[in-house]
Amino acid sequence: MLRASLTTTLSRIFALLGNIGLLIWVLSWQLSLSPHPHINHLAMASVWAIPLLLALPGIIRGNPYTHAWANFILMFYFLHALTLIYIDGGERWLASIELLITTLAFISNIIYARVRGQQLGLKLDRLSKVEKEEKQRFESEQ
Repeated sequence: MLRASLTTTLSRIFALLGNIGLLIWVLSWQLSLSPHPHINHLAMASVWAIPLLLALPGIIRGNPYTHAWANFILMFYFLHALTLIYIDGGERWLASIELLITTLAFISNIIYARVRGQQLGLKLDRLSKVEKEEKQRFESEQ
C-alpha cells in the first residue's frame, strides 16, 4: 500500500507540474517568446490555453477521470510540437520543450489515473468481457 501511495503522490505531483507547466509554457510562448506575427497574440494565447483550462479544475482536485480524458487534449499539443520540430527550424527549441512538458503530463496522467482509480475501486471491464455480455444479451432477446 505504501508503494501505491508513493506512486500516487509522485504521479500526481508530476501530472500537476506537467499540466500547469504546459499552460504556462503555451502562454509564455504565445505572449512573449515568439508571438505570431500576423495574428493578435492575446487571441492566439487564448486559443492555446482554453483547452488546457477545461481540464485544470479536475486535475487540481485529483479526479482520475479528468486525468484520463485530459490526455486527449494533450494529443493536440503533442502533435503540434512534433509538427514544428519537423518543419520549423526557428521554433524547434520551443517545440522541443513543449514536447517534453506534454510527455511528462501525458505519462503522469496515465499513471495517476490508473493507480488512483484502483485505490478508489474504479475500473473498466475488459472489452472482451463487455462483448460477451452484449452477445449473450442480444442472443437472449431473440
